[in-house]
Amino acid sequence: MSQQHSAAPASHFATVSVADRRDWWRDAVIYQVYPRSFADSNGDGMGDLEGVRSRLPYLRDLGVDAVWLSPFYASPQADAGYDVADYRAVDPMFGSLLDADALIRDAHTHGLRVIVDLVPNHSSDRHEWFKRALAEGPGSPLRDRYHFRPGKGENGELPPNDWESIFGGPAWTRVPDGEWYLHLFAPEQPDFNWDHPAVGDEFRSILRFWLDMGVDGFRIDVAHGLVKAEGLPDLGAHDQVKLLGNDVMPFFDQDGVHAIYRQWRRILDEYSGDRIFVAEAWTPTVERTANYVRPDELHQAFNFQYLGTAWDAKELRTVIDRTLDAMRPVGAPATWVLSNHDVTRHATRFANPPGLGTQIRTAGDRELGLRRARAATLLMLALPGSAYLYQGEELGLPDVVDLPDEVRQDPAYFRGAGQDGFRDGCRVPIPWTRTGSSYGFGDGGSWLPQPPVWAELSVEAQTGVPGSTLELYRSALRVRRERPDLGAGESVEWLRAPEGVLAFRRGDFVCVANTTGESVTLPSYGRVLLASGEVTEADGGTKVPADTTVWWTAQR
Repeated sequence: MSQQHSAAPASHFATVSVADRRDWWRDAVIYQVYPRSFADSNGDGMGDLEGVRSRLPYLRDLGVDAVWLSPFYASPQADAGYDVADYRAVDPMFGSLLDADALIRDAHTHGLRVIVDLVPNHSSDRHEWFKRALAEGPGSPLRDRYHFRPGKGENGELPPNDWESIFGGPAWTRVPDGEWYLHLFAPEQPDFNWDHPAVGDEFRSILRFWLDMGVDGFRIDVAHGLVKAEGLPDLGAHDQVKLLGNDVMPFFDQDGVHAIYRQWRRILDEYSGDRIFVAEAWTPTVERTANYVRPDELHQAFNFQYLGTAWDAKELRTVIDRTLDAMRPVGAPATWVLSNHDVTRHATRFANPPGLGTQIRTAGDRELGLRRARAATLLMLALPGSAYLYQGEELGLPDVVDLPDEVRQDPAYFRGAGQDGFRDGCRVPIPWTRTGSSYGFGDGGSWLPQPPVWAELSVEAQTGVPGSTLELYRSALRVRRERPDLGAGESVEWLRAPEGVLAFRRGDFVCVANTTGESVTLPSYGRVLLASGEVTEADGGTKVPADTTVWWTAQR
């Protein structure tokens, strides 16, 4: 008799106060909303806060604990809102502060916490500080709040050092008066000088502003940035983008960032409600990542080493063990993630050809990528710690890889060097219905075109359908909530398994992930709770298909 996950009923989870559970973040499932691509309430083709608010019941019923909102602050949108002009204002394209307040209040009513993005490494070049710094010229005190420097060369015509922008090209731009300013990302994103006390004062005030609004935490963009090595020394390397997250760099992961976060933690601890920080910290090792989540610093840090791991049992076990070993001494939970707004979706990443590529060439590739993505999600949700989901992954969305050049908006795409510039592919607005100008995203189309296949991947098309990816996620999150063995704890008990298969026990729960291209027959560990594909009984055991993960209640 075959067994597969059953569809979760469309019943609502019980609504609870967001203050009901302490240390909720240790095993929380947090859903990333990219506001411009989630739901459009006014038909202008761009998602907004009111659109997010209207879809909160969907997120509640999906079974997540919290919502992380990518930036919605006032911004010229040179980098999709990560160039902030005013940290205390909502960009009109997304709504108003009243809309943000209503969203936070409604989320709490639905038992959902709200985490907002904070962008402290850099501002927009339209930020009032930077505009005044340019206008006042060399020697202005406002210039000290950024990194302005004279250039090298006979007439200052060369950049102050050899640092490269993450988006390609030099990390310096020269202004008409001859000085240069540092921007590790786009020229429209000048880096703050965190050695200047006014910068720290400003961000402590910004934290209090949003905490007073009721947010439950902050995701810190480029948390590994902020502090630069003294004297801004040359890196002495070419193609520096390839070193990101793999090597020590004078502008990333400097020890000085930790003093900043200890100050921030003291502010957060003044507020009730168990509020949190999560770091976007690209570091060379998980051990370096653990430095960000020491008891007096941040609460969580994204595990990018795990995100970058191939669908391979040996590699996965290595990074799982290293992560748990690194987090245990600092008393922090592991924080697992497979997709976000900056990387290729894992339904595409795990397709052939393997690796971190962006291309899916055939229908078979698409099927393989989705099968592996579903299995990878069940594996991730069975690990101890917190997990982050990126909007649309619960629908099995792949990257949209054939966007016309004229619709692309990723600044990395236009800079040529550096990143490939394919982040637009994971940011295409998600589909809600089978029909309509934007498959239910809004009444006025969508800011990036959606492919026709979106219709059958929509929420409407998958709801209540046994075997659909959406119902797999709903079932997995329901089981995770019902079983304390899932999420809690800080270790796994590995079980013997064939090569290419991961098997571990956690209390009375067993997870098995077959990462091979062939089915394997394993002992039956008890009753199958959930499976990412169809499993069958065979020779007194259980036949697990290729690229499939199974959850059991264990029998000792």
